[in-house]
Amino acid sequence: MMGLPLSFAEPLLLAALVSLPVLWWLLRVMPPRPRRIEFPPTRLLFDITPREETPSRSPWWLTLLRLLAAALVIFAAAGPIWNPRTEATGSKAPLVLLLDDSWSAAASWDARIKAADEMIANADTDRRGVALVPLSEASRDITLMPAGAARVALRQIAPKAYTTERADVLPQLDRFLKATGDAEILWFSDSVDPGRGSEFVTGLAKTIGDRSLTVFEGGTPSPLALAGAANAAAKMTVKVLRADLSVPGGIVRALDAKGSPLGEAPFGFGPGAHDTEASFDLPVELRNDITRLEIAGERSAGAVQLLDKRWRRRAVGIVSGATSDTAQPLLAPTFYLTRALAPFADLRLGDRGSPQQIITQFLDQKVPMIIMADVGTLSPELRDRLNGWIENGGVLVRFAGPRLAQGDDDLVPVKLRRGGRTLGGSLTWEKPQRLAAFSADGPFAGITVPKDVTVNRQVLAEPDAVLATKSWASLEDGTPLVTGEHRGKGILALFHVSADTRWSDLPMSGAMVEMLRRIV
Repeated sequence: MMGLPLSFAEPLLLAALVSLPVLWWLLRVMPPRPRRIEFPPTRLLFDITPREETPSRSPWWLTLLRLLAAALVIFAAAGPIWNPRTEATGSKAPLVLLLDDSWSAAASWDARIKAADEMIANADTDRRGVALVPLSEASRDITLMPAGAARVALRQIAPKAYTTERADVLPQLDRFLKATGDAEILWFSDSVDPGRGSEFVTGLAKTIGDRSLTVFEGGTPSPLALAGAANAAAKMTVKVLRADLSVPGGIVRALDAKGSPLGEAPFGFGPGAHDTEASFDLPVELRNDITRLEIAGERSAGAVQLLDKRWRRRAVGIVSGATSDTAQPLLAPTFYLTRALAPFADLRLGDRGSPQQIITQFLDQKVPMIIMADVGTLSPELRDRLNGWIENGGVLVRFAGPRLAQGDDDLVPVKLRRGGRTLGGSLTWEKPQRLAAFSADGPFAGITVPKDVTVNRQVLAEPDAVLATKSWASLEDGTPLVTGEHRGKGILALFHVSADTRWSDLPMSGAMVEMLRRIV
């Protein structure tokens, strides 16, 4: 019917409505058969009048109900369809469906698949071929298939857990369109630009030429994403991104390795802002147990961030043998170490008592990592206890200095020469040395070597056959700058320069921060 959102699968059956007057006439001329009641031939029963009488004709309202029931049966047999599809245009051009199937489409994937299925059903009505083009599969051949096979293949496509580059599909699409000719192209876009969106749009316009292109976007939940988690000194923060400004906010959940919730952090976006932060104000012990952050109610890989040991804040104890820590705190080794370690570790400074007392206190507290800056020879009992602590997984990092240079103990990864090596002094011909490339198989591999760092004094290692394997960083003349080794489950490392600026410029460089981060 024109103007009504109703159609019928079998409209010819509506011709049976003409038989309704005949049915009405039959109900009128054929009244119900009267009932016959037989009584015994007793005189006393002749005058009994029946309580119920059967009329000769059906009541008008009963006839009307019967006609209405018959009409409804005819309508049901005709297959009524509410809001029938009207998109069929009779075109025979193949239908090409471009599907964004990266992580950002996962939140509204069911709605996208339903809409694409409807488009394929319309193409099936017009007997048109269909080509499915998932934009994440650049190497996949684009082929035409019947609509029935396309609907099956559509259900087999799933969103990927990574960002895809749409522009990589353009060469395959260009070859397909040149071989096919005319085509109707539909693009189900997720409205997210991973970085090369303008390049894809420009290339798509050149590829399709004068062919028909329809872009479907909007009407589905906008994706949210997590990025840049940081376990700071006071709290853990994570950045939340949105693509649609209409999304007001939500909740980020923190889970441990077993999937148990550890905390929730609400977040909200400012006017016109595309990013915000969610913060977890939890004790450091609980924050170290977080292995998964996720946005509540968001179904996509972008809304999940997995955390490993790199996001844990390790407790690091710092002990110094220098007396300038209290006299000149801004020049003390602990000042440079604190500034370098504070962004990614929980620091514990031993400022009361002798170095041996402080180290004993750290061992009693089961601190996993200890840094000793210019600490001289320790007592045999404490050395044995430190060796056992390293064997069980502790990490000991030592920095050189006048006390270490004059000391004599085995709590170093390599054997040292007594005294120190002075470079660039008035009594030496040697010039200050620069850093060489870091060892490719050491913990500092990949760190950019600073060109402005020079070393004017160091403690030297006795040459032996294994010195090269224990050298993590060296100077240009081949002498070691940092040496280290594994002892049992733990690590023992030695910086052959001091932790302050008396012996080198390394404590003031960014390389020092990254080197300590790698060791932690």
